Amino acid sequence: MSSTDAIVGTVNGGISFWYARAGLPVPREPLAGDASADVVVVGGGYTGLWTAYYLKKAAPSLRITVLEQKFCGYGASGRNGGWLYNGVAGRDRYARLHGREAAVRLQRAMNETVAEVVRVAGEEGVEADIHRGGVLEVACAPAQLGRLKAFHEHEAAYGEDDRELYGARETAERIRVADAVGSTWTPHGARLNPVKLVTGLAAVVEGLGVTVHELTPVTEIRPGHAVTPYGTVRAPYVLRCTEGFTANLKGQRRTWLPMNSSMIATEPLTAEQWATIGWEGRETLGDMAHAYMYAQRTADDRIALGGRGVPYRFGSRTDNDGRTQTATIEALYEILVRFFPSLTGVKVDHAWSGVLGVPRDWCATVTLDRSTGLGWAGGYVGSGVATANLAARTLRDLVQRDSGQAGATELTSLPWVNHRVRKWEPEPLRWVGVQGMYATYRTADRREAASQKGESSRLARWADRVAGRHSRNGSVLAARLGTGGSRRRRRDEAAPGGCCWARGRHAVRRARGGRWGR
Repeated sequence: MSSTDAIVGTVNGGISFWYARAGLPVPREPLAGDASADVVVVGGGYTGLWTAYYLKKAAPSLRITVLEQKFCGYGASGRNGGWLYNGVAGRDRYARLHGREAAVRLQRAMNETVAEVVRVAGEEGVEADIHRGGVLEVACAPAQLGRLKAFHEHEAAYGEDDRELYGARETAERIRVADAVGSTWTPHGARLNPVKLVTGLAAVVEGLGVTVHELTPVTEIRPGHAVTPYGTVRAPYVLRCTEGFTANLKGQRRTWLPMNSSMIATEPLTAEQWATIGWEGRETLGDMAHAYMYAQRTADDRIALGGRGVPYRFGSRTDNDGRTQTATIEALYEILVRFFPSLTGVKVDHAWSGVLGVPRDWCATVTLDRSTGLGWAGGYVGSGVATANLAARTLRDLVQRDSGQAGATELTSLPWVNHRVRKWEPEPLRWVGVQGMYATYRTADRREAASQKGESSRLARWADRVAGRHSRNGSVLAARLGTGGSRRRRRDEAAPGGCCWARGRHAVRRARGGRWGR
């Protein structure tokens, strides 16, 4: 059966597969005129809801208002791949700017965040199909294996000493991926249903007394004001938590690039089909290709798999209902059957897309301007399921410190606090750069597969340099280039941000432009 036959009847768009299963929510009432609050949060995704949650728990008397353009979880929080894991965009750059110990503290905080999300979900009764199986990333070619080993060593250097490196046999004992020659596994990860998490969190926040207005797009943010078509909410603190939709705000078109990511979900697999694959541990699954994939085994025994299709829309445009190009659906299906040939002919039930936020230097940030009361968090480059929680707790501490309710904390001293970066280039340079880089990475993957050499394609190494993709958390790029990082460091200090973008290249891949569900 061809990929075209397999996707006949596929539901395309409708926000996401997760919403197709749960049903779209009935939106809460929109704002009905001017209002005031102590804190106004713009955006009803993970970052905004977690921020409202932690602020309200810390100070129950605070008047907090959340403004959401559609409904809570409409953006990436309701469309992602369900990767709750410890990746944080920009870690290696922060190590260069603030020292390795500062970056180690950031990584340690991210490791702890996975457990924090699981803890709060349990305590608050949010049932989100969470399964702590860790994260398994596989190599399917000699060049990928070289990157995998470098990545594994690099993570250990940041204190992740509980990470495991597996050969082909040990990998097959966990999951039988065709041509897999090795893998690395970390316990700091879990699979979840993103819609169940975001809708459950919204209900919890509202139950705590937070005011949530949906169908209320914010068109402009300025000190003390969040402006909507229905009125203005005034507050001493206005917190922007809009991630991939930030470009829709006045004056923010070039702040964060809205990168597109696409996914498919298969029909439920039979017990016999699962027996050929393994995957009993239900780890989230990724690979070491340049144009990577990410996947999970869902609670109802499907495979949800994602990757890059059309990575960016001209003019920083964002999508509406998640509709995905047929060519992208077919490409994702081909990845599925390449990994699991026994699934050839399995039907694709759903396909969808969404956007994630990418800063110019690929570094996630949390900021509060004490002179204006404006704050923001985001730029997770696809690693937002867990990172949003840490960012929200950091925003809470920054607001409490500024208002005199608390002093400095360990979170307020993390290196991503108050990090600033220049804006993206104007069009058409953004579009040309992003499209060109992804075409280059796909070509590099094909060349590596054909050559079977044990080193990364020179084409990919060149693209990494131009794009500023530093490895997943930042670097295997240095290991890849054999420079020890010195040549790279000089380039970064001279021209922050590189030129295009990425989830943070695998060499160490955490900033790599996300397992957008990651």
